[in-house]
Amino acid sequence: MTLNNIQLDSNGRLKHFLTTEGLSRDLLLDILDHAESFAGVGDRAVKKVPLLRGKTIVNLFFEPSTRTRTTFELAAKRLSADVLNINYAQSSASKGESLQDTLQTLAAMHCDMFVVRHASSGAAHFIAQHVSPRIRIVNAGDGNHAHPTQAMLDMFTIRRHKPNFSKLKVAIVGDVLHSRVARSEIHALTTLGVNEVRVIAPETLLPTSVESLGVQVFHDLQTGLRDVDVIVMLRLQRERMRSALLPSEHEYFYHYGLTEKKLSAAKDDAIVMHPGPINRGVEIDTHVADGKRSVILQQVSHGIAIRMAVMAMCMGSLADGQEQS
Repeated sequence: MTLNNIQLDSNGRLKHFLTTEGLSRDLLLDILDHAESFAGVGDRAVKKVPLLRGKTIVNLFFEPSTRTRTTFELAAKRLSADVLNINYAQSSASKGESLQDTLQTLAAMHCDMFVVRHASSGAAHFIAQHVSPRIRIVNAGDGNHAHPTQAMLDMFTIRRHKPNFSKLKVAIVGDVLHSRVARSEIHALTTLGVNEVRVIAPETLLPTSVESLGVQVFHDLQTGLRDVDVIVMLRLQRERMRSALLPSEHEYFYHYGLTEKKLSAAKDDAIVMHPGPINRGVEIDTHVADGKRSVILQQVSHGIAIRMAVMAMCMGSLADGQEQS
């Protein structure tokens, strides 16, 4: 079974959200448009809409997370859903319960959606294949594979500043090899018709045959940033590195850390993004992270709207009674 057969219902609507790969441009734009309709909810006196009232959403995080888990929880609550946060390290799994038994136990409690973060690539896909057909799965990051809602909140942020994707040059800088965000963003950017996607990194932090994803590869930061409209900085993911891929963080910052001087190679109105958490002085200078071209905090705010949109769309077919399998 292909990812899209799992992700879409029989009417071609979003059922699970596991990856941006293979989804159509129209569907990605539909997610962005839905998010636009939710973007103002946080400014209301009562920050809620009743779309998922009576539904139960479980945040099932097998890895630590603050930003992603919190924004998913806020998004669910603003949709009026009930939210259950499972700390897997303190769950029955610590007593030897299998993942399959954990899922079946939660399903028996009549939960409607699992938001899953897991260290293993493909975990969300596996869970989507093995849960009850009435339960929806949203991937909140699986191994090095995908982080689709982060990619879409970044697309939303880009569109707010640069509405015409077809004219844009976007640079993704840093630890592409270990980044699930980078993979999801490359798929989303190319599907949305971005003019040029660049990846900038030392060879040791690039996947083999990364060019096959439709990107241009640069190893020199200032050359790669020349005339770009959007810069996405990535965190060095030391926790996923199995060997010494870099001499030192100091040397990495010297060559690939984004400073005001290096930023000058990009267009004057280029925006700077970062999926977080930020390592200041490693991949980005504080003056840039907090500067006028940074949209990093906007990304966090937009994450709530995007996650509201994804959850509402995935639950839509159940709510309408159109798709039960």
